[in-house]
Amino acid sequence: MAQLQQYHNNFEYDPAGMELEMEMERHKKRRKKWKEEVVDVPLRRDPLEVFGSDIMLKILSYLDARSVALSLLVSRAWHAVSSTDRLWASKLEELWLGKAHIPRLSQIRGLSKLAAYSLAVMDGKRNRIMKEDLCDHVWEFHFNKAAPDYWRNLDPYWKGTGSPMRRYFHPDGSQSADPGDKVWGGHECCYLTVTSIVGEDKIREHYVRINRWPRMSVSRKQDWSWELSNHLYSYSSIPDADKEGGTGPLYDV
Repeated sequence: MAQLQQYHNNFEYDPAGMELEMEMERHKKRRKKWKEEVVDVPLRRDPLEVFGSDIMLKILSYLDARSVALSLLVSRAWHAVSSTDRLWASKLEELWLGKAHIPRLSQIRGLSKLAAYSLAVMDGKRNRIMKEDLCDHVWEFHFNKAAPDYWRNLDPYWKGTGSPMRRYFHPDGSQSADPGDKVWGGHECCYLTVTSIVGEDKIREHYVRINRWPRMSVSRKQDWSWELSNHLYSYSSIPDADKEGGTGPLYDV
């Protein structure tokens, strides 16, 4: 009986304790309600409405181009803010930084910076060289190791003296070199690009040929410059913003 009495004593009604416990429970409910109404609600609202377009532009400017492009899909209001030239001009500068080839399409007057960025990215992935690409650049030329010694002995690239030889492609289909070029010799030169396509616009073969000499395969470098090469010689496009009509990296954004 003593043990049973002790058991009941342990659960003896305590008005003060019960009141404190109820007050704590009410406090938790009030805090939860305050958090839902004051803290959580803005997080469920559109950030563009909360911060305004000017602050959102500032926030978006710190994001990478892919993240900004994804924000275009949120809503019409987001698209209006995320597509502004003010935002994409800096993204375009970042994209073009260090590039040796700036596509002409991305420099059309009146084109939005967002459109210019998209066109430049697509062009940077292109491996099919066009006649305009050949004419847009100055090209460095040198013989490869497999070339006869006679030609390599005339080449500053192998002799280690003087500037590399340069070649120039012209819209009329001709090619020229600098005056005094010992390899050039003043002979007539013409070029053409050859592309064969099969199936769904799939390129089977693509090359550039000068006169009847061996064909040159086409490749693209990380800086978007071009390289033409075969076992005898190689051509490399160089940044040529100083060339009239060229597409080097010094164009203003």
